[in-house]
Amino acid sequence: MEPHTGAIALGQLRRQARHSWHRVRYMLGHSPARIAISVFIAAVFVFTLLLTLPAASADGTATALPDALFTAVSAVTVTGLTSVDTAAHWSFFGEAVILVAIQTGGLGVVTIALLLGLMVTRRLGVSSRVFAKASIGSEGLGEVGRLLRVVVVTTLAIEAALFAALAPAFITAEGSFGQGLWNGAFYAISAFSNAGFTPHDGGLAAFDDNLFVLAPITIGVFVGSFGFPVYLNLIRARWTRQRWTLHTKLTLATTTILLLLGTAAWALFEWNNPATVGAEHWGSKLGHALFASTMMRSGGFAIVDMESSTSTTMLLSDAMMFVGGGSASTAGGIKVTTLAVLFLAIITEARGRQHTNVMGRRIPNSTLRLAISVTFLGATLVFVASALLTVVSDAKLDRILFEVISAFATCGLSVGISSEVGAFGKYVLSALMLVGRVGPIVLASALALRQKRESFTLPTERPIIG
Repeated sequence: MEPHTGAIALGQLRRQARHSWHRVRYMLGHSPARIAISVFIAAVFVFTLLLTLPAASADGTATALPDALFTAVSAVTVTGLTSVDTAAHWSFFGEAVILVAIQTGGLGVVTIALLLGLMVTRRLGVSSRVFAKASIGSEGLGEVGRLLRVVVVTTLAIEAALFAALAPAFITAEGSFGQGLWNGAFYAISAFSNAGFTPHDGGLAAFDDNLFVLAPITIGVFVGSFGFPVYLNLIRARWTRQRWTLHTKLTLATTTILLLLGTAAWALFEWNNPATVGAEHWGSKLGHALFASTMMRSGGFAIVDMESSTSTTMLLSDAMMFVGGGSASTAGGIKVTTLAVLFLAIITEARGRQHTNVMGRRIPNSTLRLAISVTFLGATLVFVASALLTVVSDAKLDRILFEVISAFATCGLSVGISSEVGAFGKYVLSALMLVGRVGPIVLASALALRQKRESFTLPTERPIIG
C-alpha cells in the first residue's frame, strides 16, 4: 500500500507542477503587465536580501531592513536616493550588488519581462507584442524579438563607450588603476541608467572642475533619457530626419528645449548665490548650470549641495524632475512627450481648432486622454506621499515635496529627507519609487490593451470647463 500511495502522491505533484508551469507560460504570454511588476518586485526582494548580508556593509554588520530595502528599490528603479552614505556604508560587495541592481533596472522592467517570456515560452503572445509596441516602440508585432536584442546591445554598447571615456579619467585623477577601472564601470552604468549612485564620499563634488569626468557623465545621462523607441527609430532611419517618427521628433525637441531653458533658469537663479556658484567665474557658472539642468530631469548627480540652492531653484527642480525624460527610457517622471502633447493640446484649444496637429501629423484624442491620465496619476501620487511624510517629519514642506518628487520621478537629487524620516517614511518613499518607475508604464499599457470599440453612441452634452 505504501509504494502505491507514494506513487499516487508523486503523480499528483507532477500534475500540479505541470499545471503551475502552464499557468506561468500563460501569464508570460498573455499578462505582460502583471509579470513585469512581478519581475520588478522579485528583483527588489533578491537585492534586499543581498544587501542585508554582513558582507555587504563596510563594518561587517547586517544592514537594517528599511535601509537595505530602500537602497535596493532605489537601485532597481534607477533612482539614486540613499538613506545611508553609499561610499561609507557599503563594502565592495555591497557596491557590486547595487551596480548589478542598477543594470537590471537600466535594462528596464519591460525588457526583462519580455526576455523572460521569450526564454520560457519561446514566443510572445499577441498581448505581449502589443505591450512591447506600447512600451518600447516596436512598429510591428512580428519584430519584438529582434527589438529586444537591439535594446540590450544598444545599452551595453553605450555603457562600454562611457566606460572607455571615464576609466582613464578616474585612473589619472585617483592614481589607482584598479580603482579607476571600477569607478569608470560604476559611473558608466549609473550615468546611462540615470541612476545617480556614486561610490565617492561627497559624490561628484571632488570632480567639479574635471571635465574629463563630468562631460562623459553628462552626455551619458542626457543620451540615456531619450528612451529606447528613439534609439530604435534612429537606427532604422539611419539618422535620416525625414524618416523620424513623431515620437522621436517630439522627444528630441522637447528634451533640447528643457535642457536650454533649465540651464538658463538655473544660471539666473544661482548666479549670485555664494552657497553654490556665486564665487565662481562665469564659465564655471554656465558649466554648473548645464550640468544641473541635465541632472534635474532624472540624472540625480550633483556637484553642489541642493539644500544650499535658492527656493526658486528648488521649485524649478521640482518642475523639471516631475517631467522627467523620454518614454521607455531609464529616466522617470511623466515623460517629455506627455508634456509636449498637453502643451500642444492647450495651444490647439486656445486657437479654437478641433484637432491637435504638429509636424504634419494629427495626434489622436486617445493620446491626449492618456497624457492627462498619466499626469493626474503622477500628481496624485506626489500629493499622497507628501501628506504621509508630513505626518512623520518636521521638515518644511518644500524639502518634503522636493524629496517626494525626486522619488516619484526616479531622479535621485536629495535634500536629506530620505535619511531623516525613519522606517515608515523610507517605506513610503520606496513604494513611491516602485510605483513611479512602473506605474505610468503599466497604466499606459493597460489602457492600450483595454481599448474597446463602442457599438453605440450616447447623446453629446458638454459641461462648463474653466
